[in-house]
Amino acid sequence: MLDVACGSGRHLRWLHAQGFAVTGVDRDASALAPLEALGRVIVADIESGPWPLTGETFDAVVVTNYLWRPLLPTIVASVAVGGVLIYETFAAGNEAFGKPSNPNFLLHAGELLWACAALQVVAYEDGVLSTPPRRVQRIAARRQAATAAPLESAP
Repeated sequence: MLDVACGSGRHLRWLHAQGFAVTGVDRDASALAPLEALGRVIVADIESGPWPLTGETFDAVVVTNYLWRPLLPTIVASVAVGGVLIYETFAAGNEAFGKPSNPNFLLHAGELLWACAALQVVAYEDGVLSTPPRRVQRIAARRQAATAAPLESAP
């Protein structure tokens, strides 16, 4: 399981408690230090440095409250065949509720659907949540196994 921009490890802790092998990546070394006993933690600035997990795929990728558009294709590519992506972050319209309000950090309408076009969408939501009030997009999607092309019948 991979938690992108995992911060203090809320999801890593829960996933580890469920028995999953976990990997977390974040740029804050002090936030990651207490998480080292849970699994693999990687200190990396994924916005200005290289992606530290090139070529690796995961059975599950979790991203919450984080958006760096140039990384969206890499995050989707990190989902293994049969694996899932769970992504939730703020969307346009959140400025009515507070921060973040910078459009650079707010998803456009349908943006997660577009970003996950290579995956099978299991669930998608774009709307206002009440506690705390915020506008978000959420997606749960899985990477299906590649299937062979159907055989053409002889004329």
